Amino acid sequence: MQLFALLLWLFVALPVIAADKEVIDKGRYIYQLANCYACHTDIENGGADLAGGRALETEFGTFYTPNITPHVKTGIGSWTDEQFITALTRGISPDGSHYYPSFPYISYHDMTEEDMLALKAYLFSLPAVSQPNKQHELAWYLSQPTLMLWKFLNNLLSTKPEGESSRGAYLINTLGHCNECHTPRGSLGMLKMQHHLQGNESLSAPDISSTPAGTGNWSDEELTDLFRYGALPDGDYVADHMGEVVDYSTSQWNDEDLKEAIRYLRLPKN
Repeated sequence: MQLFALLLWLFVALPVIAADKEVIDKGRYIYQLANCYACHTDIENGGADLAGGRALETEFGTFYTPNITPHVKTGIGSWTDEQFITALTRGISPDGSHYYPSFPYISYHDMTEEDMLALKAYLFSLPAVSQPNKQHELAWYLSQPTLMLWKFLNNLLSTKPEGESSRGAYLINTLGHCNECHTPRGSLGMLKMQHHLQGNESLSAPDISSTPAGTGNWSDEELTDLFRYGALPDGDYVADHMGEVVDYSTSQWNDEDLKEAIRYLRLPKN
């Protein structure tokens, strides 16, 4: 009887365990595509993985990234699926407050629900770290009301680049959120999508569009070397934040996704 019960349990449980592992493995890849590690880990000061506290210095002040480990009190361990999706796509926290766009929910807005739930499953499979979030140090005029107004205006005025329905566009614009650094912003911090991926001087982020001033004259092999190894055509290598992007994200992309990303970057600009 005990043997029968064990066999019955295995018959029911093993497919569930296998399915859970498949979702978590998918979530790990989404996590790499989105480069969650570099932003949510205080690498410079030896912080715990994904426990937040990394300082992001901007012209509007210093933002500190939050703890996204599954700790129930200081991380996201108590979040429901719906709350996780709302945070990623609308920039609204479980308590109803609005996130500043230093968290790239403007880009993540187009993530598929399947990818978001896989990402959540992976994050919840990781060790929980007890570390309270740091308060942002921002200019006096930045508040929840002004942030809500900014989000309203951004939704009203923002445009999307061409080719948005392709896998390559999903990788570059959504998961990779390359626009956040490589597309210039106006005085209010809104992305100037008419200059999609054409560089952001304030961040020292170069033009990576298909124009001659960008990567238009690069070969596919040179673009592959950039994504895989951080190598530039002149023999130099990327450093600082882009070096982290390569180390923790693009070097982990599978071959097909890398080809799709390069194919999208090749699209001509109007």
